[in-house]
Order: sequence, then structure tokens, then C-alpha cells
Amino acid sequence: MVAGTSSHVGKSVIVTALCRILSKMGYNVAPFKAQNMSLNSFVTKDGKEIATAQAFQAKACGIEPNELMNPILLKPKGNMVSQLVVLGEAVKDVSALEYYREIGWLREIVENAYRKLEREFDYVVIEGAGGIAEINLYDRDLANVGVARIAKPSILIVGDIDRGGVFASLYGTYKLLPKDVASMVKGFVINKFRGDLRLLKGGIEKLESLTNVKVLGVIPFVDLTFTPEDSLSLEDWKCEDARIGIIKFPRISNWTDFEHLKPAGVRFVWKRDDLSDFDLIILPGTKNTVLDFRELKSARIDEKIKKIAGRIPVIGICGGYQMLGKELIDRGVEHGYIRAKGLGLLDAVTVFDEFKKRTVQVVKKVTGDAVIIDRIKGQEVWGYEIHKGKTFADNPIFEDDGCASEDGMTWGTYLHGLFSNDNVLKALSDYLGVKMDKTKDWIDRFAEVFERNVDVEKII
Repeated sequence: MVAGTSSHVGKSVIVTALCRILSKMGYNVAPFKAQNMSLNSFVTKDGKEIATAQAFQAKACGIEPNELMNPILLKPKGNMVSQLVVLGEAVKDVSALEYYREIGWLREIVENAYRKLEREFDYVVIEGAGGIAEINLYDRDLANVGVARIAKPSILIVGDIDRGGVFASLYGTYKLLPKDVASMVKGFVINKFRGDLRLLKGGIEKLESLTNVKVLGVIPFVDLTFTPEDSLSLEDWKCEDARIGIIKFPRISNWTDFEHLKPAGVRFVWKRDDLSDFDLIILPGTKNTVLDFRELKSARIDEKIKKIAGRIPVIGICGGYQMLGKELIDRGVEHGYIRAKGLGLLDAVTVFDEFKKRTVQVVKKVTGDAVIIDRIKGQEVWGYEIHKGKTFADNPIFEDDGCASEDGMTWGTYLHGLFSNDNVLKALSDYLGVKMDKTKDWIDRFAEVFERNVDVEKII
């Protein structure tokens, strides 16, 4: 089990590296995260929704991702409410207090999922959530202490030295753990180090003498193409000469869709940005279309979008696509009964009339004449859908999906993962005049760094 002193310390990438290393050694390996809170999600071949991180980790293992690897997913919607996804299916919306009332049956879900993986695989590499020493949650925890008590794994605690205070955070985390869980801790890992290792020697020796737990490695800072699940990571996307502007909704989701666009220069934009500075504007997915559309209008970004529409391509993905239409109609699913005018740039109307989501992987032909994708008309693209609401539209562009304006300069689609298609990326590269090959496999690169700097033999 890879646990952390806090969020954003590198648990996800370290689990991914261990999955790849063990898999290359010939072991049958699977990742597991009992409960994930993330707005970046992926749809499996069976139409189940799990966190993107576990999909990456399954890829590192060389296996297909499935819902057992992330049995509980919480997708924040704002106002202290999250959508609860259990074994890949959206169940209901819950507040934090309501969620903790469900812990009894959810603990059974977690244990059953873990046991199934345990029976099938040689190794299960577990990822904790946030910091493992959340002392206020020990009686109802699932993702850290809870799963440790189920699996009784060897635990590595990871600390981020780039933030400062790594020795205090590692020591404090270890000392705050319940005795039974602390006994499972077999090592510390220090991540994101920049500098001379000799400067850490005294601190490492003192930490080991105080805890009787070894520091098994110090990993240097690595600039990865992996997008963390925490929206704080969007600050890392700053680019002064960005060609592509992506609207940074307060409840933005699935920004992993745009990872391969980074070579063109990407910046997340909001109130103060001039959209006419970009060559392409994208409205991404959102966990709450109606509320984020209100925020968009309140910030008067709707006026900016309308002003550049027709001169600069505007693309909407999922919730962003819904906003580009004429109307949003909520029949009591999200916020009561609401009819709201959309941006009116597409001849489309979206209706929310049931809680159930559409989650499916699809392959579609490009059938529309919209800008950029007109270069690959007739070719197939892959993607996955995760959305509530049905959109009724004229002028579809991917068979029965999506919609384009009459001039083709504005279009939208439900297809997440669209920009992972080589042909779509090539079409956009040609349009912008910028070379945008897919980013190289960061998994092997980070796994090699991990092996060089961490005592993998000791871990095994």
C-alpha cells in the first residue's frame, strides 16, 4: 500500500511505477483504490465509471481496467455535495455527513472488491487517499486505515519534499497512526527532491532513529505528463504563449482530455483573460452544467465567447457542449425544474430528465464538416461518454453525436478522449501549424527513475 502524508505527494504515480515494475517481472498485478475523490474519470469497456488514475495504473499492469479497482468514486458537484459512484454506477448525490452514514454497506463493497482482486492477482498495489493520518476519520475511514485493516498490506508512506517540512510530515503521520496500522508501515519514500542528496543524510538518519522505519528512497523531481487528479494541478498548465484557451469552470472535470494538446501551449482561462488572444477556445466537461453555466454568465465570459465565435474555433466537450446549445432544461434531476437559455451557438437543446448517466466507450465515424475535423471526414474516432442529460441536435458531426454551427466554426460532442486519437491530433496540428505528437509513455520513464532511486528489492 502506498499511503501519503497529504494529497498531491505522488501516490498515484508511485503506484503506477510499482505496477509496471512488478508486471515486467512477470507478476500478475492489479491496482486498487478503495475510495477516490476525483473529477477525472474513465469509462471501462463494460461501461463502468472509475477514476482515471486507476485506468492508468491498470495500463501499467498490462490489463483492462474494471470497477473492482476503484469500487467507490466521489465526484464533487459543489455546495458540499458529491455524486456517489459505486462499482462504476452512479447511485445518488450525497453530502459528507450523508456519505458517512452509508459507511456500513460501502465497507462491504470495498472488502468484497479487494478480496476478488486478491484471489485473482499475485500482487495488489493499493493507493491511499489524501493523507493516511486523518485522525478525525479513523472510525469511518475506507480509503486509508479502513483498507489497511482489510488487506493488512506492507505500507509505504510518501512525503513531498518540494512542499517543505517533509521530515515533520513523515514523522507526524507515522506517530498519529493507530498502533495496528503503524505496525504495517515498512518504509518511507521522499518524493520530488531537487538538490544534493548529501544534504538529506542527517535528516534521514534522525527520522529513522526516531521511528525505527527505513527511508527506502529519495525520488528526484520529475516533470511528468501525467495529470494529477487534484484540480490544484491546473496551475502547472500555465503557458504565456498559449495557442489554446480552456475555460476553467469552477467544477471542471476530465481535464485529462487535453493532455496531448500541451505542445501547442494550453492555458486555463477565466474572468480576466481575453479570449481573442487564442487560436482555439475549448469549453471542457463539468460536474454541474447548470451551476457552471450560471458562473460563466456571472463572470460575463458568455459575452466573450459569443464575441469571438465565428472568428476563432469554439469546441465544447460534454458539459461544455451542452452549454453551447440553445437551451438547458432540468426536469428536477439536478436543481429542480429549470429552463435556461444556453449560449445559442449550436442548434441543440439538452434535457435532464433522469438521474441515470450514460457511461459507454464508443467508436464513431467523422460525418460532419466542422473546422479541424473536416480534415478527417469519413475516418473513425474513439471516445467515451460520461454524462447525464440528452441532447437533441441538428447537424451532428460524429454519426448521431455532437453538433456543428452552420459555418462549422463552433462544434460540440460528448466524446471524452477525442484528442487522444492520432487522426484528431494530426488534424488539429495541421490547423494550428504546430507539431503535436502524443506525449511519450511517462509510465516507463518514471518507473525507471523509481527503480534507480528506491530499494525495490526491499519493497518486494
